[in-house]
Amino acid sequence: MDLTTILLATVVLLLMYLGLMLYKRYTYWEAQGVPCDRPNWLLGSLGGAMTSKTVEQILREYYQKYRNSGPFVGFYWFTKPAAFVTDPQLLKQILVKDFSKFTDRGLYCNEEDDPLSGNLFNLDGNKWRHMRTKLTPTFTSGKMKGMFPFVTKLAHDMVDVVGDRIMVNPILDVKDMAACFTIDVIGSCAFGLEMNCLRGRNPEFRNMCRRAFVVQRYGVLGLALRFGFPELAHKLHITETMPDVEKFFMGIVKDTVEMREKNNIKRNDFMDMLIDMKNNKLVKSEDGEELTNLTFGQIAAQAFVFILAGFETSSTTMSFALYELAQNQEAQQKAREEIEEVLGRHKEFSYECLKEMTYLSQVMQETLRLYTIVVFLNRQAVEDYPVPGNSKLVIKKGMPVIIPAGAIHRDERYFPEPNVFNPDNFAPEKVAARDSVLNLSFGDGPRTCIGMRFGKMQTMIGLALLLKHFKFSVCERTQIPMKLDKTNMLVSADGGVYLKVEKI
Repeated sequence: MDLTTILLATVVLLLMYLGLMLYKRYTYWEAQGVPCDRPNWLLGSLGGAMTSKTVEQILREYYQKYRNSGPFVGFYWFTKPAAFVTDPQLLKQILVKDFSKFTDRGLYCNEEDDPLSGNLFNLDGNKWRHMRTKLTPTFTSGKMKGMFPFVTKLAHDMVDVVGDRIMVNPILDVKDMAACFTIDVIGSCAFGLEMNCLRGRNPEFRNMCRRAFVVQRYGVLGLALRFGFPELAHKLHITETMPDVEKFFMGIVKDTVEMREKNNIKRNDFMDMLIDMKNNKLVKSEDGEELTNLTFGQIAAQAFVFILAGFETSSTTMSFALYELAQNQEAQQKAREEIEEVLGRHKEFSYECLKEMTYLSQVMQETLRLYTIVVFLNRQAVEDYPVPGNSKLVIKKGMPVIIPAGAIHRDERYFPEPNVFNPDNFAPEKVAARDSVLNLSFGDGPRTCIGMRFGKMQTMIGLALLLKHFKFSVCERTQIPMKLDKTNMLVSADGGVYLKVEKI
């Protein structure tokens, strides 16, 4: 038998093995008698994602079909059998009450070949626990107050820029404007750098942020390999971050750290905390634990995720809030009057002012309900988990769990007229009457978004100052209804969000 024949036979056997393995995986739920759609051979239940459909659309349609079929139904997270949770009580068990059995997200993380992937969002197990404890002190109310002046200064800059632009053309892409604002905020609060994106002076930084979110290394096939066969992906040294993106952000972090250490610069911001932990300086968590010894790679990874999480989510929320308020002038005026009343009672715009802007907070929360940026929460069982009250249903150890947050937010059983923008959905009495687990915009339980305070702060500051100075209304370029970007895993407008802006 010649070498060619041997190689051909090996390839055939390998393909047969892979085919058999996929067949066993893709008939798992059928064998368990659990409802489930027939999966796509590569993407599982996410067939069509990022090409013909948005991830949000896929999950919403799946939820609508199966929401009354049990506490969870079958799903395929790429090639892995997964539990698709539809019952609020079960998702509360998973996220909160039995969190110790679902601590992991099960995302692909390859710190050796791709250091930026070793961020808090991707980490699992003890690595996640330790990093979460280390980073938690960075996002306390005290730290937010310290960063508040940086954010308000940039929000005032945004007001000036918008005022200049509408003198030339009253039609403004608020998506672009909000993205530039949040990039400038993150640059200032994370790195102490003046990005000047609002004034068009740092297009490379914004482009790299966009590439980090949208461009998938190796495309859909790479996604399927990383999430469907993570062990194989590790052996093949598959990475997630694009080479130019990694080089760019690693360089920025390196330059920032070196500059601050060389010149003994202190700004009481996110980067200061990371540098202190890198240099073994005594930093303590709220419960007194000493938090030290971050490596440079860990610093870069956490700074990277801080940029991405703070940039895209907040800017998208701002632009969608203005889009909805432009179509709801009564709500816009009510928010504006509250802003003017609160600011009128204070000598300056302070951190405490935000707590008094209750209606503006309702606008933000309702925007996040309608446009849930992270459309699903994912967890992974760390041990076999019989479903409470239904022990025949078992979420097996290592099995992904998918919680369709965006679809739950549009369920009329929990939010009447779910497709209508109504800030009163988050009036205090409505919130008190509804199970808190039904608000999943920032997650829930111990793995809730660590940067929630910061995200809310920069979003509300930006909206408050924009609504104080400008009126927003629809124009001929406004997309109604809104079309979402199919290439983005997150919820994002397809194209710009164009509104007419008038100075008040």
